[in-house]
Amino acid sequence: MDVAIVGATGDVGRAICGSLIERGELGASSRLQLVGRTGGSSGAAVHGLRVDLIDAYDERAPHIDVATSPEDVVADVVVMTAGRTVPTGTGQVIDRDKLAADNRKVFEEYADALAAHGSGHEVVIVVSNPVELAVEVFARRLGRHRVIGMGAWLDTLRFRREIAATLGIRRHRVSGFVAGQHGDMMVPLWSSVRLRGLDPDERAEIVDRLRGDRTLASFRSEVATAKQRIVATPDVASAFAAIDSYPPDVQAVIRPYLTHQSGAKTANGTANATVDLVRTVLDGRDIVVAGQVLLDGEIELGGVPWTGVLGVPVAVGPDGWTRVMLDDTAPDESRALWEVAQTINESVVAWGGGAS
Repeated sequence: MDVAIVGATGDVGRAICGSLIERGELGASSRLQLVGRTGGSSGAAVHGLRVDLIDAYDERAPHIDVATSPEDVVADVVVMTAGRTVPTGTGQVIDRDKLAADNRKVFEEYADALAAHGSGHEVVIVVSNPVELAVEVFARRLGRHRVIGMGAWLDTLRFRREIAATLGIRRHRVSGFVAGQHGDMMVPLWSSVRLRGLDPDERAEIVDRLRGDRTLASFRSEVATAKQRIVATPDVASAFAAIDSYPPDVQAVIRPYLTHQSGAKTANGTANATVDLVRTVLDGRDIVVAGQVLLDGEIELGGVPWTGVLGVPVAVGPDGWTRVMLDDTAPDESRALWEVAQTINESVVAWGGGAS
């Protein structure tokens, strides 16, 4: 199986390339295509990155080649990381409208090229932001089941980790999903949380203790208040320590936010979640993950079949996602998903997307 990384020379693209090889996801007969742009700095850097990866992983590296035009992208799995990224540093504001304005043409260019020159079977994993817009653009051109945004999976892994850390266990013992929009408007599905080794009554008792008497009706305001407090803390180490006083779902939002505010980036966490999805596609069997997908009536929100991009648990296999795996949700979760879905649809239309 072959994988192409569009935007391979960026921080996240480099981390994905290294992780794919380090974790052994691509065998010696596979191909890793590094995609840059002719005329830009990445057009030269992809050649240097190729040499660097071979230097580092020669004993187990797949065949590595370079593409510098959207028309030359050829792979079974295409990972989209190109485009302007979220800024880091104190005081930086994440302006999703500006990201959309800057990145929409990039998304359209690669989606149009794959539609015209691709095999018709590529699975696209979207990392670029806004992930909902990118999923919309690629899904409308390539077919919605072949396009998956990784934002909901990254949020899911963060949610599981915060639960695990609070309980003093490893993340692999925790299951459960995050749905909705990537980032601040994620919807933590507490009703889906399971803890390995515990019976349902024990799990319910622990989840109730972790969550308290809170519902998702107050989640947005809790996140906003926590952000204000964290940003006002002058010492970054103290600010990270203060995050531990919040419930796990709030932690899952504000810890990566503070990471960006600190001047660091979340390239390694993003790469790990992305490689998880690549491995899932390459595995050859359906595995349930969370992802942003373009729905067309698979679930009901607000009492009607819903159409639009939304993060939900889905079964993913070699041909993309096949079905939505969203169990019966709690009333506050259903309400939150409906509100977020409406917001996403409104944003996508404002960004120039949506059904024709």
